[in-house]
Amino acid sequence: MKNQPQRTCMGCNSKKDKKDLIRIVKNKENQICVDRTGKQEGRGAYLCDNIQCLEKVIRSKRLERALACKIAEEIYENLRGVILDQ
Repeated sequence: MKNQPQRTCMGCNSKKDKKDLIRIVKNKENQICVDRTGKQEGRGAYLCDNIQCLEKVIRSKRLERALACKIAEEIYENLRGVILDQ
């Protein structure tokens, strides 16, 4: 049986399978988007599909540090929508 890649959630620091997490990507043009496929090029960061993890990341600005850029509020709103839809 093939092992699933493990990634760490930026909110709760727990390791989970890559497919169970939401990936946020910063591409070469410095655009930030939610990567549903997990295959887009660019620097990625991972979050649980948990609203508490997202709120913790927003408060600590950990996502901004990981992607080395300022994150617009609409990106966070988009993430809230993705998490609440699941």
